[in-house]
Amino acid sequence: MNDSILLFVIAVNVFTLFLMRIDKQKAIKGQYRIPERTFFLLSFLGGAIGTFLGMKLFRHKTKHKRFTIGIPVLIIWNAFAFIYIISNVA
Repeated sequence: MNDSILLFVIAVNVFTLFLMRIDKQKAIKGQYRIPERTFFLLSFLGGAIGTFLGMKLFRHKTKHKRFTIGIPVLIIWNAFAFIYIISNVA
C-alpha cells in the first residue's frame, strides 16, 4: 500500500512538472493556457513539488503571489498529508 501511495505522489509530481512546461510554452506562443486552478488542484493532491520545480526550472508563474506563497504552503500540506497517510495505513 505504501508503494502505491509513493508511486501516486511521484506520478502526480512528474505530471504537474510536465504541465508547467506545456503551459510555459503556450505562454510564449500566446496560446490558450492551462487554468491556474488546475495547478493548485494537482498541487493540493500531492503535486506541489512538481509545480515548484516547474516554477524554478521554466521560470514560470514566479511573479504571481498566489504561486510564490501558495505552492510552498501546499508543499508543507503535502508533507503532512503524506506522513499522516503513511503512518495510518496498516
